Amino acid sequence: LINKKSFIKLKWIKEQKLEENIMKKGILIFMIVFLVLIILAGIIFIVVGNYFFDFALSANSSKAMVLDNNQGNDEKENTEAIELNKWFNENKQDIYITSDDNLKLHAYGFINSKTDIWTIVIHGYASEGKNMSSYTKKFYDMGYNVLTVDLRGAGESEGDYICMGWLDRLDIKKWINEIVNRNGNSKIILFGLSMGAATTMMTTGEELPSNVKVAIEDCGYTSVWDEFAGQLEKLFHLPTFPTLNAADFVTGIRAGFNFKEASSVEQVKKSKIPTVFIHGDKDTFVPFWMLDEVYNAAACKKEKLVIEGAKHAEASEVAPELYWSTIERFISENL
Repeated sequence: LINKKSFIKLKWIKEQKLEENIMKKGILIFMIVFLVLIILAGIIFIVVGNYFFDFALSANSSKAMVLDNNQGNDEKENTEAIELNKWFNENKQDIYITSDDNLKLHAYGFINSKTDIWTIVIHGYASEGKNMSSYTKKFYDMGYNVLTVDLRGAGESEGDYICMGWLDRLDIKKWINEIVNRNGNSKIILFGLSMGAATTMMTTGEELPSNVKVAIEDCGYTSVWDEFAGQLEKLFHLPTFPTLNAADFVTGIRAGFNFKEASSVEQVKKSKIPTVFIHGDKDTFVPFWMLDEVYNAAACKKEKLVIEGAKHAEASEVAPELYWSTIERFISENL
């Protein structure tokens, strides 16, 4: 009887150990599978982030899909544009500076020795300075000196990434200082179109020399996050989470900035520079609703101009007289 009880007890103990071993193996397998899934998710997160980073921000990748699915990008190729480009090339001077992170930056200078007034002209996304010839000539014909910049990664400027205005704001500060060093009596106007407009707004939130008198932004976005969220849904029909989060994470590593910190809204809250905010009410590339967001946030002296019927970057074409008369008046009132 004793042997039978001992046998039963021993059998029970073996069964318990077997169950424990099975449970431990089950937990181990679960942990391994869970870890593998986390690693796979992380790899997918990084791959997706890198894909959209290269798609949107690599200076060397085609932006045709973005531009073909939206309206306007700076100037159109027509007879007038050809004549403007001819004027641009015949009158330009090449000017170079070095950025804080040691990139060689380029701008085109158009010098009018009779005035101390300078306009810095800033181009849009996937564009370059020479595509801003009509705006450059207009300010030059007003009697001003003009500095038309190539943002980093564009035109003749070095850089592997498009920085959507955020790192560019620090480069524009360098250009401002370059003008002031050349001409201590200079009065400086900032003018930007689309991404250049966001760059202008982001720059006005920095501590600037008193030489900077006026800013003009034409169809700039509220933040890089907001702009990319809209384009992600429009072009790929994808939600912001986790796709945009992945791209944002990779951008922080590869380019050194994040989409939400790159905010025109937050920068204009600190601005002291009198600013004209311009937008076409048919703009869907940089949605029209963004105008009120940046305008209402601005702490500076300000004016808003809505161009009815204008799509993206078309305000000066749709209503040129209203557009330029508003700009000229605002400059004269605040210069």
